[in-house]
Amino acid sequence: MPKPTGPTNPEDWKLIIELEKKSKKEKSSLWKRVSDELRKPRRNRASVNLSKINRYTVNDDTILVPGKVLSSGELKHKVCIAALSFSEEAVNKTKKSGGECITIPELMKRNPSGSKIKIIK
Repeated sequence: MPKPTGPTNPEDWKLIIELEKKSKKEKSSLWKRVSDELRKPRRNRASVNLSKINRYTVNDDTILVPGKVLSSGELKHKVCIAALSFSEEAVNKTKKSGGECITIPELMKRNPSGSKIKIIK
């Protein structure tokens, strides 16, 4: 029998279920796509450095990372980043550039329809 894969953290499962409900309620494929990404095993989840976020964004963008944000590189403009988790240094660098780090549930409350959000993985 194959070993089950995917998240073992109950908080992650609650978030996945919440994302799928929001996807159906708002008829937004963004939340379904994020829940599918979070269903992957942790070793296959996205780990995104600030340098990549800086390269693919402009001022005042809203970014969603279905994984962890790491601190390598610099962030040269103000962005709002929602992710499953952040390294401590990534949070410090983001705040220093005038940006904001929030959780995925916070982003779902702020923007239920999921419009004008970029997914970076």
